Amino acid sequence: MVGNRMKRLLSVLFLLVATVTAVIGVNVTYDHRAVVIDGKRRVMVSGSIHYPRSTPDMWPGLIQKSKEGGLDVIETYVFWNLHEPVRNQYDFEERKDLVKFIKLVADAGLYVHLRIGPYVCAEWNYGGFPVWLHFIPGIQLRTDNEPFKAEMKRFTAKIVSMMKDEKLYASQGGPIILSQIENEYGNVAESYGPAAKSYIKWAASMATSMDTGVPWVMCQQKDAPDPIIDTCNGFYCDGYKPNADNKPTIWTENWTGWFLTFGGAVPYRPVEDVAYAVARFYQRGGTFQNYYMYHGGTNFGRTTGGPFISTSYDYDAPLDEYGAPRQPKFGHLKDLHKAIKLCEEALVATDPTTTSLGQNVEASVYNTSSTCAAFLANVDTQNDATVNFNGNSYHLPAWSVSILPDCKNVAFNTAKINSMATVRRFVAKSVDKLSDSKAISSDWSYVSEPVGISSNDAFDKKGLVEQINTTADQSDYLWYSISINFKGDKPLLRDESQTSLHVKSLGHVLYLFINGQLEGSAIGSYDHPNFSKDFPVTLKHGKNKLDLLSLTVGLQNYGAFFDKTGTGITGPVKLDGLKNGSVVDLSSQRWTYQVGLKGESLGLHTGGSTLWVSGTPKSQPLTWYKTNFDAPLGDNPIAIDFTGMGKGEAWVNGQSIGRYWPTYIAPTTGCSECSYKGSYSPTKCLKNCGEPSQKLYHVPRSWLKSSGNVLVLFEEKGGDPRQISFATQELESVCAQVSESHPLPMEAWSQDKSKSKASVSLECPHPNQVISSIKFASFGTPQGTCGNYSHGECKSSNALSIIQKACIGSRSCSVDVSTSTFGDPCIGVVKSLAVEASCA
Repeated sequence: MVGNRMKRLLSVLFLLVATVTAVIGVNVTYDHRAVVIDGKRRVMVSGSIHYPRSTPDMWPGLIQKSKEGGLDVIETYVFWNLHEPVRNQYDFEERKDLVKFIKLVADAGLYVHLRIGPYVCAEWNYGGFPVWLHFIPGIQLRTDNEPFKAEMKRFTAKIVSMMKDEKLYASQGGPIILSQIENEYGNVAESYGPAAKSYIKWAASMATSMDTGVPWVMCQQKDAPDPIIDTCNGFYCDGYKPNADNKPTIWTENWTGWFLTFGGAVPYRPVEDVAYAVARFYQRGGTFQNYYMYHGGTNFGRTTGGPFISTSYDYDAPLDEYGAPRQPKFGHLKDLHKAIKLCEEALVATDPTTTSLGQNVEASVYNTSSTCAAFLANVDTQNDATVNFNGNSYHLPAWSVSILPDCKNVAFNTAKINSMATVRRFVAKSVDKLSDSKAISSDWSYVSEPVGISSNDAFDKKGLVEQINTTADQSDYLWYSISINFKGDKPLLRDESQTSLHVKSLGHVLYLFINGQLEGSAIGSYDHPNFSKDFPVTLKHGKNKLDLLSLTVGLQNYGAFFDKTGTGITGPVKLDGLKNGSVVDLSSQRWTYQVGLKGESLGLHTGGSTLWVSGTPKSQPLTWYKTNFDAPLGDNPIAIDFTGMGKGEAWVNGQSIGRYWPTYIAPTTGCSECSYKGSYSPTKCLKNCGEPSQKLYHVPRSWLKSSGNVLVLFEEKGGDPRQISFATQELESVCAQVSESHPLPMEAWSQDKSKSKASVSLECPHPNQVISSIKFASFGTPQGTCGNYSHGECKSSNALSIIQKACIGSRSCSVDVSTSTFGDPCIGVVKSLAVEASCA
C-alpha cells in the first residue's frame, strides 16, 4: 500500500513539474550570432507555408513533410482581409483557422515565425489589407496617419491577444519564437517622405509594447529601431549585415522560385542555385534562413493580387502546389540542412574567418578549440576550380559551395545532387463508371447571365467612375451601360455600317456588348494592367445600347501607394467614324452602373435556384454552367483541366477553386535551356512558352464527397464545358544520377567513411508501392535528365541487370557508384550511374 501511494505521489509530482514547465515556457532572445532559445544559440532552417493557400486536411501532411525535409520553423503571414472582411467582423474558420494551424506546427515539434504585418504583399489581393480601409475618412495607408495607425494597432492587438489566449508564444510554452511587424517597407519608404521614419518608429514601439516575450523583426528595413531585428529578403542574402552589432543575420525570404502570372511563362529556379545561396548565407555568418515558399499552394477564391497573379501559387517550392515533394529540390535541400546542422556547434561558437584560395575561390572557417567547420566556395559563374585547403585537394564546380563539417571531409556540395528526382504528371481520369470518357460530365445545365443592367440596385451617374471606389471589391464585375440614339436626320457612319469605339481603361479586362451582342474584348497584363483599344462596331439607326463589362483580376499588392492604384473605365470613351468626321465623346454623359452579376446576387455558385435549364450551349458568353460528378477514385491530388473554356471562376460544392483562364497564352519566346550557374532572376529560367499559363486547377479532396458533387462555372468569354476533365497527379518515374566524384550520402557521415562510396538511392514515395521496373540504367557517361536519359559513348554492359536485381520488388534500394560494382567501361574517365524506375 505504501509503495502504491508513493507511486501515485510521484506521478502527481511529475505532472505538476510538466505543467509548470509548460506554463513557464522558454526564453527567446538573440545576440550577434543567432536567435537564442533558453540560453542556447541556434542555427535555424525555416520555410513558409501560408495556411489559407491549402486546406486544414492538408496541413498535417505539409508540416510533417517540412519536418522530414529538415525544417525547424514554419513561417506564415497573417492575412488581415481574410480574417476581417467587414470591420469588426472576424472569421477564423476552416482555411482561416490560424490557431489550429499553429497548434499543428507545435504538435510536430516545430517552431513558428508569425509575420503579422499586417501588410503582407505575398501576391495577395490588396496586399492583405481589407478594402474597407480605403473608405475610412482621412486615412492614408502605411504612413504616419492616425486613422491608419489606429486600425493597424487594433488588428495587431487582436492577433497577439488570440495567440496569448491560446498560450502560443514561446514565452508561454508555445511554438512562436519570432513575430514580424510591417513588411518590406524599406523598399518604398522614400516615397512617403519624412513620415516614413516616424511611422516605422511608431510601428516598432507599438509591436514591442504588446509584450509577447519573443523578438520582433522587420524585413527590408535597415533603419529598424532597436530592439527590432532588421532582416533580408531576396534570391541571395549572403553578406547582409543587420544595423547593429548585437543583432543576428536573418534571411526572412529566400525565394525558391517565382510567382506565375496569367499571360506569363512558368518560372522555376534550379535547386543547385537555391542550395548555393543557402550555403553562402551560412558560410558568411547567417544563422536563420527561411524559404519563401516551402509550400506555395493555391490562391483559392478571389485572393490573388498582382493584378494578374495566377490561381496557382506553386512557386517552384520544395513541396509542390498539391503538397508532393518536388524532387530533387526537396531531397537536395534536405541533405543541405543535414550538412548545415553538422556544423551547428561551430557556427554558433564563433564568427567565420575567410581567406582567398585563388581567383573567385574562398574558404570560410569556423574554428574553436573543440570544433571546426569550413565552407569552400567557388563563385565563378563558368570555371571549375581545384584548390588546396589544409593540405588536401578539393574540386569545386563553378557556382558551388562545399561544406566540410570537420574541416576535412566534404559532406555536401551544392552543385552535386545525390537526391533522387521524380517525374509527376497529371493524367485525365474518367469519373463515369459506365464510360471511358475523360470529360467530367455530359449532363450539364445552364443559366444565361443578363447582358447589361438587371439589378434594382443599379444607379445612374454623370461621367465615368473608378471601379474599386464603386464596387469596394465585392465583385470582380462592374457594368457600364449607356444608350445612343441615331435619329434618321442625323449624320451616320462613313460607310453606313461601321464606326469605332475608343475605350481607355485602368484595367484589367473589358468585354464590349453592342445591342446585346459581344463585339470584342480587351485585356491588360501583369506589367501593363491598363489599356486602350479601338473596337470596330456596327451600329444601327435609332437606339443603340452599349454595355461595357469591366473586370478586375486581383488588386494591386505591392509598391508605394499601391492602395491608390485604380481600375475600371475612366475614359475617354468615344465614338469615331461619323460621316462629318466628328467624334462623340461619351465620357461625360450619364451612364448606368451595376456592381456584380445577377447570378452572384442569386447565389448560383452553390448550384441552387430553379433557374437552371438543361443543356450546354457552346461559345456563349456570360453563362453559368452546372453539373454533378463523382470524385475520382484513390487519394492522389486532383485538378480540373479547363481546356475548352475561356475565362471565369469555378466552384466545387459551393467553394471557389479560383479564377480560371486557360486561353491566356504565354509568349512563345523566353524559354531556353537554363544553367544554374550565375545570379538568378525571375526571367532567367522559364518553361511552357506558347502554352496556357495555367490550365490545371487544384480541387482539394477534402472538398469532395464520393458522389453527388456539384461543379458550377461562370464563363465570361464562351467555351465548351463538355471538354473539361478531371486529372489526378500520378508518379511516372523515380530517378537518380550520381557520379564517382559526388560526396558520400549524408547517411554515411556517421559511418566509416573509408568503407563508403557514392551511391544511387531510389525510393517509392508511397509506402504501399515497390519498384516495379527499371526503365533505364547506365554506368559510364549517360546524358540527359530524369525521363529523358540516354547512353553516352562509355557504358557498362551489365548496369541494367545489376540495378534490376538490386531494386525490383523493393520499396527502396541503394547501389554503389563504383567500378567494383559495374566494372570499368572507360579507364581514366569519371563515371556516373543514371537510373530511371517505375513504382507500382
